[in-house]
Amino acid sequence: MQRIKLNPVRAILTVSLLLLFSRSAFSQDDLLNQLQEDQKPVPVSATFKGARVINGQSIETRDGGVMEVVIQHRFGRVNSGVENFFGLDEAYIRLGFDFALTDHLTVGIGRSSHRKIYDTFAKYSFLEQKTNGGSPVSATAFLSASTDTQDPPSGVELEFRHTMSYVGEVLVARKFSPGFSAQLMPVWVHRNLVQTPQDVNDVFALGVAGRQKISRRSALTFEYYYQFNNTTESENYNSLSFGIDIETGGHVFQLHISNSRGMIEKEFIADTDGKFLDGDIHIGFNIIRVFQLKKKGGPPKPMDDSW
Repeated sequence: MQRIKLNPVRAILTVSLLLLFSRSAFSQDDLLNQLQEDQKPVPVSATFKGARVINGQSIETRDGGVMEVVIQHRFGRVNSGVENFFGLDEAYIRLGFDFALTDHLTVGIGRSSHRKIYDTFAKYSFLEQKTNGGSPVSATAFLSASTDTQDPPSGVELEFRHTMSYVGEVLVARKFSPGFSAQLMPVWVHRNLVQTPQDVNDVFALGVAGRQKISRRSALTFEYYYQFNNTTESENYNSLSFGIDIETGGHVFQLHISNSRGMIEKEFIADTDGKFLDGDIHIGFNIIRVFQLKKKGGPPKPMDDSW
């Protein structure tokens, strides 16, 4: 039997080549897997910093188990003169509590000093913007009901149903870049009782809002609501607002100017009685404080400005 003479150099080269090709194959598999992971749809986070843009809602909902305490404040009109300290002598406040029952469903209650209004709402996020072939937009449905408990004029008697108003709204938003987001809001407002026979009970409007980031923790915002059919004998104008968001840890501070005094949808969409370009402007702010009431099993929803 002939013995095969093993060449040590050839053996080392052969083993080295086998290991090299094996490592290359594994590397190609890892790269392919990574490429497939990168192509999966990824949710887009922090389209807006808070659940409200200025007066109106944003598409954002909090993680389940989170409560937000919302303090909204509006001063009087800037053009009311120095005797009213340019509106700072007047104050209108809404105190609200928003509860995230799940990651997608939030309910809230609130009380406004303007017209002594109590309101409640439900907000459900049903579509999420994603990259890499996912949905191009996010969408949230919003429903609210409110009751006006201010004493009626002398000689007028009202039943409880007369004080009720309702709002239905769909919020559709897209984050175009890490710094810029825009939102459309078709709205229906129903008022059980109106001031005059010429007023309509059902008001239809379209809102548009935007956010432009200017630093890591601040952004400029705006809102505008156009009413299609709100005919009225009294003065009534479209709501226009500009603001700045400042994030400070667990707080979001929103400073803004608006021609709307009311702080719920029925008020600022259908009952704005000031004209922005005439100086009927209210300085205001929102303070939003987040509390974690229940521990969440998974990772928290990201609220930064990344994709």
